[in-house]
Amino acid sequence: MRLGLALGYWGRGPDPAHLDLAREAERLGYASVWTAEAWGSDAFTALTWIAAHTRRIRLGTAVAQMAARTPTATAMHALTLDHLSGGRMMLGLGLSGPQVVEGWYGRPFPASPLTATREYVDVVRQVLRRRAPVTLDGRFHSHPYAGEDGTGLGRPLKPITHPLRADLPVLLGAEGPRNVAQTLRIADGWLPLYWSPLRPDVYGVKDLPAGFMVAPMARARLCDDVAEGLLPVKAMLGFYIGGMGHSTRNFHAGLMARMGYAAEARRVQELFAQGRRDEAVLAVPDAFADEISLVGPRGRIAERLALWREGPVTDLLVTAPDPATLRVLAELNT
Repeated sequence: MRLGLALGYWGRGPDPAHLDLAREAERLGYASVWTAEAWGSDAFTALTWIAAHTRRIRLGTAVAQMAARTPTATAMHALTLDHLSGGRMMLGLGLSGPQVVEGWYGRPFPASPLTATREYVDVVRQVLRRRAPVTLDGRFHSHPYAGEDGTGLGRPLKPITHPLRADLPVLLGAEGPRNVAQTLRIADGWLPLYWSPLRPDVYGVKDLPAGFMVAPMARARLCDDVAEGLLPVKAMLGFYIGGMGHSTRNFHAGLMARMGYAAEARRVQELFAQGRRDEAVLAVPDAFADEISLVGPRGRIAERLALWREGPVTDLLVTAPDPATLRVLAELNT
């Protein structure tokens, strides 16, 4: 099992520690570093900055949101960064949910998310392979554009720039069972948002393709007080379950329910909707936060890391706040 560093997205502004953490992860032998985006900083710019200050570590987006860019624009970002980094780029994509797609990007959430994702990946693959001009008569993506409000003057094009690698890895963030099943068919890897080594059957993943990446994220922190160390995990869960989706359609809450915490997920949503955010965070069960993270003294982290290594995870993407935690994980994973 390889280790990766997940930096996420910025909060109020750039995190001055991120570049140092990325360099330390590279020095410690971490295989990859990942950035993300929500409705603030974008994933590609920060990753390019990290690429310019590192030499070997692979670079991934976990995730770049599909609604933010057309698939050809996303492919342009990926092939550009792949060239600049000497072939280190991995493209992680996610559809997000109705609240973000419609509220932030001002676009309709697709009526058929699976079809929209499949078409998006199809176009990205065509650009990266550069075998012929990009063409697709899709439900959500058409190349050339074929809508009634178009001019009809568009023609198929292929990228002027020759991609460095036709097989640049494409990974997908997927939570629902059907979405995960499709990810196994059309992608090179899967980015689970929550993963519990105690419940590997929740996603129903079987018969992984050869070389397929399973790369979940997990908060890691070396500390003496487990309850205190879990507070950032609970804060993240409270925000995602309570605020990253509508109460009637929240993929994160649905996943938490499938993992055995349905009543608790509803309570977190209720408190968050009432503006009682601190209470929503505290309502996240410690047991749930604990099983999807690596928190505590060195011996405890070692025991729990062994559970992650027993399952299908190929790359553990850790969100770690300090070099000491990164170093301990690197030592324990040898």
